[in-house]
Amino acid sequence: MYLSDNDEITMKLVHYFVTKENYQPIIVNGAENEIWLENIDKPYAVIRINANYIHNNDQLQYDLFRSKSIIKQIKRKTFSLTCDMLNIQINLGENVSLDTINDKHVDCIAIESANDEKILDIFPEIKNDMVDKGDAVDFFLNVTKDINEATEKKNKLYEKTFGKKTIIATYILIALNVLVYFLTVANPGLISEFGMSKHDFLLGDYYRVITAAFFHGGLIHLACNMYSLYIIGNQIETLLGKTKFLIIYFLSAISASLLSGLLTESLSIGASGAIFGLLGALVYFGYHYRLYLGNSLIYNVIPIIILNLAIGFSIPNVDNFAHIGGLLGGIFSSMMVGIEGKTDKTDRINGTIITFVFIAFLVYLLMK
Repeated sequence: MYLSDNDEITMKLVHYFVTKENYQPIIVNGAENEIWLENIDKPYAVIRINANYIHNNDQLQYDLFRSKSIIKQIKRKTFSLTCDMLNIQINLGENVSLDTINDKHVDCIAIESANDEKILDIFPEIKNDMVDKGDAVDFFLNVTKDINEATEKKNKLYEKTFGKKTIIATYILIALNVLVYFLTVANPGLISEFGMSKHDFLLGDYYRVITAAFFHGGLIHLACNMYSLYIIGNQIETLLGKTKFLIIYFLSAISASLLSGLLTESLSIGASGAIFGLLGALVYFGYHYRLYLGNSLIYNVIPIIILNLAIGFSIPNVDNFAHIGGLLGGIFSSMMVGIEGKTDKTDRINGTIITFVFIAFLVYLLMK
């Protein structure tokens, strides 16, 4: 087996970026002798390693134009205003000048080895990324093995996240809502006793911020909310797990009740605020997996949120402030509980602070 110098450089770079910097390959149609890697959480969201021979400046400009068109697609898919790219050329002609490139979002370097000073200035740890070289076959097998192991870990995380799970919490919540509805049919006075009321909250009925989410004003109200909970609850419980799902649901219900109590005088009931919180969780999750779920967010989740808020403002007796409070509570509490493999400890701490400051601020304004 024969490996050219360019092959060896490419494999060393890919080995480092995949196993140490947590980049992963992007499939780019029509790209030959070049590798695209992405990690949208890094300063360089995209790294391109190009082994094609660039023989003059005109070809370099065309190569850059083609690269930027691919970057535009990634930006649209990831909701990114900017997307910085490192363009690594490893087969550049002697008469080609990188000084002709003038783009603040594209850094282009030409290197002659994986330990070239130009790449070490950006990623100094590359020099510590050791691969048991041996002969060409051993080198190829060792690099491939390490990359496959790193990829397998990511695949296991994706399988754990997106794999089918037994849904329990969602069905329990639906059953509780249905049970409470039939109790109110037998005793309508329960709604005024447990619904969210600013006056009664200020008198000490703090339990209302949660109990209000289990009461509904009619069968249609109940059916619409339970259908929404069934659809969205299934997704969030599958993606985040039962515990995180319940934390988001109840913190969203609390946020919904508090903002409703702050901005409305009427009695507020219904699970829709908590359900909007689950939509907020879906937005937060989709943002972290936006390279894969970007189109779903753009064409499904976000339009549903906007449409429901618009309907809420145009139809009387719809508590849109509860919806907004739940949506914000869902986003903040999702940051607090985090997404495995995506949210680090610092983000979860910040999410916890933001969530409880938000709730405390609403309580403060409500009691002021």
